[in-house]
Amino acid sequence: MVADNLADTQVARVERMSAEEVVRWAAEEYRARIAWASSFGAEDMVLVDMLAALGQGVRVFTLDTGRLPQETYDLMDRVRLRYNLAVEVYFPQAALVEAMVREKGLNLFLNSVADRQRCCHVRKVEPLGRALQGLRAWMTGMRREQAVTRTELRKLERDEEHGGIWKVNPLADWTRDQVWEYIRRRRVPYNP
Repeated sequence: MVADNLADTQVARVERMSAEEVVRWAAEEYRARIAWASSFGAEDMVLVDMLAALGQGVRVFTLDTGRLPQETYDLMDRVRLRYNLAVEVYFPQAALVEAMVREKGLNLFLNSVADRQRCCHVRKVEPLGRALQGLRAWMTGMRREQAVTRTELRKLERDEEHGGIWKVNPLADWTRDQVWEYIRRRRVPYNP
C-alpha cells in the first residue's frame, strides 16, 4: 500500500512537469535502465532533440520491421550525424518472418485482423520485448491527441504488458501544433 501511494505521488508530480522536465527527470531517475523507443516520427524527433540537449547518453532504439520507407533510414543517418547518437536497431527474427511470409504472403496484414495481429506480433511486439529486457523504464513520443485510445495517457504510467516497468510519455499533453512549432523553432530534422 505504501509503495502504491509513493507511485501515485510520483505519477502526479511528473504529470505537472513540462516535457523537458520529464525527459530530464527520467534520464536522471533511471540512468542506464531506461531506453527511448523511436519510430522517427515528428514527436520522436522532438524527443531526440531534447535528449541530445541533456548530453546524458540515454539509449535510443528503433524497431525495423523490414517494411520501413527509405526516408526513415535517411533520417536515422541524419540523426546519427547531427546528434552523435547511436541508434540500436531491433529486427524481427528472420525465421519467423520467413515462415509467416511463406504461409501468408508479403502483405498478409491486408487479409484479416488475425493476420494483421500475427504480422504485428512478429515484426513489432517480439522485437520490442527484446529491446525492453532489463529496463526499469522506457520513453515514447505518444500524445493524448493522437487517438481516442490515448486520451487517458499519462506522462508516467506502469506498463503491465511489459512486466510492470514504467512508461514515460513526456509529450502526452502536447498538441500537434506544439510538436511542429518546436521542430521549426529548433530546426529539428524530420521524416518527410
